[in-house]
Amino acid sequence: MITGKSGRVPFPEDSADIEFGQIEPRSSGALRSQLVIASYNIRYGVGQFLISTGLLRRAGFNLPRRRPEIVRANIQLAANAFTAGLLLPPVDILALQEADRGTARAGGHHVARELAEAMSMSWLHVPAGIPRGQLPKPRQWWLDFEEQIELFDQGDTGVALLSALQLEEVTRIDLPWEECPWRPRLAVGATVQLGSQSLRILNSHIDPHSGPGGQIEQLEAVLQHLRLPDEPAVVLGDFNTLSNRKCIETRRLLESRGLTTPFPTGTATWRGAGIRLHADWIFMRGVKVVRWGVARPLAVSDHWPIWLELGLLS
Repeated sequence: MITGKSGRVPFPEDSADIEFGQIEPRSSGALRSQLVIASYNIRYGVGQFLISTGLLRRAGFNLPRRRPEIVRANIQLAANAFTAGLLLPPVDILALQEADRGTARAGGHHVARELAEAMSMSWLHVPAGIPRGQLPKPRQWWLDFEEQIELFDQGDTGVALLSALQLEEVTRIDLPWEECPWRPRLAVGATVQLGSQSLRILNSHIDPHSGPGGQIEQLEAVLQHLRLPDEPAVVLGDFNTLSNRKCIETRRLLESRGLTTPFPTGTATWRGAGIRLHADWIFMRGVKVVRWGVARPLAVSDHWPIWLELGLLS
């Protein structure tokens, strides 16, 4: 079943709040004891150079040129990375952030759908609901390099899940947000079967503009969607922990709820202008870590994918 703003509707029927693309699952989760899950802020497939392209836009140069061709090539590059088994094991579930749908900055591409089709996976996309015609407010200068969705662009961005397994109990999670009212923040939850157990997955894109308190408030809203205290779960995504304090407080919160991560605090998952930061995380409970890593190099985004192979505890 799907839980969204419009209530509960039978899967896989579309709603205004969640978009679905269903294919026959490659394998039954009931027959699996391990799976590989990854998280990737794909930056709408436009490439890795966030800061330099932001500076060039201020000078009147909106790069890269030939946007539709560049994004199309990057989607294929990402599909190859997630299936070839070279940078990381072939992925069973992929959580995306900044997955644009039909925006000019993404060259008109539907990033989640096209990537899923290239990987032969089912997919769901949760659009952020960017307000039309609302100007961004002033913000921290170091967060002002990103290319904004144009004021009256009919496209959108959002979070997505791509899966080789059946996705069930899909939930849209709108997060509290005040610092950037032109850029709603959200998460999505879904459940897959792993052996005899259900595994709850929560994919989030946390606001970078908020201080630690605002980010913790958003994460608290996500964690409310963990149902049973002992339910196996994975909480992952771009948490935008762009300072050591934010890393520490985020980790403290998740661990206080019984979730753990193999990623040491300070693991580089984002880079720009020679700076490396730990923005992306995977936490889990009720499962064991088989192996984990950061998939480098991959120039589709300013982030690198992070991944985890997990297994049942018994």
